[in-house]
Amino acid sequence: MTASPRRPSPASDGILGPLRHSVFRRIWLASLLSNLGILIQGVGAAWAMTQMTSAADKVALVQTALMLPVMLISMPAGAIADMHDRRVVAMVSLLIALAGATVLTALAWLDLVTPNILLALCFIVGSGMALFGPAWQSSVNEQVPPETLPAAVALNGISYNIARSFGPAIGGIVVAAAGAVAAFALNALFYLPLLIVLFLWDRVSEPSRLPRERLNRAIVSGMRYINHSPSIKIVLTRTLVTGIIGGSVSALMPLVARDLLHGGAQTYGIMLGAFGMGAVLGALNIGEVRKRMSGEAAVRVCAISMAGAIAAVAISKLPVVTAAALVLAGAVWMMAIALFNIGVQLSAPRWVAGRSLAAFQAAIAGGIAIGSWGWGHLTDVAGVEIALLVSAGLMLLSPLLGLWLRMPPVGARNEDATEMLADPEVRMLLTPRSGPLVVEIEYRVAQENARAFHNVMLEVQLSRQRNGAYGWSIARDIADPELWTERYHCPTWLDYLRQRNRATQSERELHLKAIAFHLGPDPIRVRRMLERPFGSVRWKDETPDPGATEVLPVVATAAGSST
Repeated sequence: MTASPRRPSPASDGILGPLRHSVFRRIWLASLLSNLGILIQGVGAAWAMTQMTSAADKVALVQTALMLPVMLISMPAGAIADMHDRRVVAMVSLLIALAGATVLTALAWLDLVTPNILLALCFIVGSGMALFGPAWQSSVNEQVPPETLPAAVALNGISYNIARSFGPAIGGIVVAAAGAVAAFALNALFYLPLLIVLFLWDRVSEPSRLPRERLNRAIVSGMRYINHSPSIKIVLTRTLVTGIIGGSVSALMPLVARDLLHGGAQTYGIMLGAFGMGAVLGALNIGEVRKRMSGEAAVRVCAISMAGAIAAVAISKLPVVTAAALVLAGAVWMMAIALFNIGVQLSAPRWVAGRSLAAFQAAIAGGIAIGSWGWGHLTDVAGVEIALLVSAGLMLLSPLLGLWLRMPPVGARNEDATEMLADPEVRMLLTPRSGPLVVEIEYRVAQENARAFHNVMLEVQLSRQRNGAYGWSIARDIADPELWTERYHCPTWLDYLRQRNRATQSERELHLKAIAFHLGPDPIRVRRMLERPFGSVRWKDETPDPGATEVLPVVATAAGSST
């Protein structure tokens, strides 16, 4: 059920504020168990691979198999989350992961698992969780009020890292006591509470007045939005680089335990637990970090600190020193990833939230997957210690990216517009496929305001293109320098209606800022024209047009008219 507004309370801005909301609390607790199961399985799979082969690249590929699906299917997963009921999408995703975990358990029980089968089934489990991620994360804003969203994002990170603190240690004990098959079985079992909680969630969805996008068009819409959102592109680039470099820690952890510390499954679990414990500490302090430091400064401090921690892991031969370094690495890793996540969550409007978060997931998981493969091959050539030292050096240099790709400031959430625009007056019979549509808007601007107006229109350009327009241009009449014409296209009439109503409140204010430059008593002049004036394409003259009498749709009670 969608969270209802509450009176402000002293804890509303605290890290535990979201837990006051029952839906979020139940899902959070169930996801804690699910995360615990995933990490127990991860320990079992990684250790099972070390028992089947001594090749470092095969061991590192376990993590790649779990994370690569996030990179490959995250954008379709985000589109599906935005198009369909996110609760149902999440449940189907968990069922896919449950099926993969169950088959892996059965084959391990029958002693039929080979390295390739293990990787394939880890890929299936990873695919289910890749589909689950965008639906789960984009539904957080339906479970808590906007003012507690950053805390809710941090709490979800804490959930994973609490599991990471104890899951690997438990996994090491389970593998040592009962074998990898028991770890696989526990993972399958721990999916069930989250499935039940999601089934019982009485989610209230707001149906769109426009038809649902097709999957391929929805994916294109999401990619277009991200491509024309400079702040999101910067965050995703920094996330990808951090994932590639920092992925060395988790990818090579089994080899650190085996080759540098000369330990077994329990040592491996304890080292992962130390990293997870540090991540919990980092998540608990993310609010304080955001208050005291800018996003760029915080990311730089995290990168430099993690470089030192990775170097310490590389040269340490003592489990205590390695564990202490991993606590620091986990804390700063979690802070950096949480800062990236919050930046994306607060920048993306609701209609594209799933796809934006999917892109974030693809960036971090893709970075870790690519990095794991690379660090595994480097380890085969040069050894674990050299690979980790190279990673530390690259992490130390990574803050230099801020000279070109500075982290954008994070403010309030990019809220949806409060009122739906009325559709324009239409006197031609249109179908959803009628198009392409050409829109021309004439402004009359004082010559002394020309530069300021042009700068605002460059921001308007990004807004139009993010929401579905293409072929945007702005022109100035050489015979009448006060006359400016904005021009853009939309593929169809239906796409135009979507483009108009996707604008957020801040984008509406930007459009009004541009209109404020207009001179004279008359309003701006808007022309909407079809390049194919007979509407939908018909291959033969005698082919009937079933939508010839349909005009989509007009809301008479909506607020105002706009471009």
